[in-house]
Amino acid sequence: MVAEANSDPSEAHIPANFWKLVLGSIGVVYGDIGTSPLYAMREALHKPAQDGLVQSEVVGVVSLLIWTLILIVTFKYVVLILRADNHGEGGTLSLMALAQGAIGKRTRLLFLLGVLGAALFYGDAAITPAISVLSAVEGLELVTPAFEGVVVPMTILILVALFWFQSNGTDRVSIFF
Repeated sequence: MVAEANSDPSEAHIPANFWKLVLGSIGVVYGDIGTSPLYAMREALHKPAQDGLVQSEVVGVVSLLIWTLILIVTFKYVVLILRADNHGEGGTLSLMALAQGAIGKRTRLLFLLGVLGAALFYGDAAITPAISVLSAVEGLELVTPAFEGVVVPMTILILVALFWFQSNGTDRVSIFF
């Protein structure tokens, strides 16, 4: 079928569930970035809690975490990082190619920095789920000491279930975000 001559490219076919997919991808991509500072809450209030918490301490830590979330997620990632792309491609190695193009030549230093960045990314991707789930489950110990002996087994069970569930596709996991 031939497209109409006066059709606007911005009105291209958009699937019916487009906005659901957008919301799901935001949950998958920014979920880790946006929730990481929340795990600092327990540690930030641990020392003051031994002497008794004062309202100003709690408000200060909560304010710090909220502003950290706003500045990191909104400013750094949405305003800066998402604008840095190499002809629509992103990622560490793509940005390395963009940097090499900006200086006009390939250098060993930029190559090594790109490979190091990719290695750090993969290392972070491998360890972050375990740390995130462990931190969340450790929070149960604050509620009741009954969870003290089951933190690691519960973490392993959650991770196995999560990865098994995710093996069917991240679209199914993103529904929960």
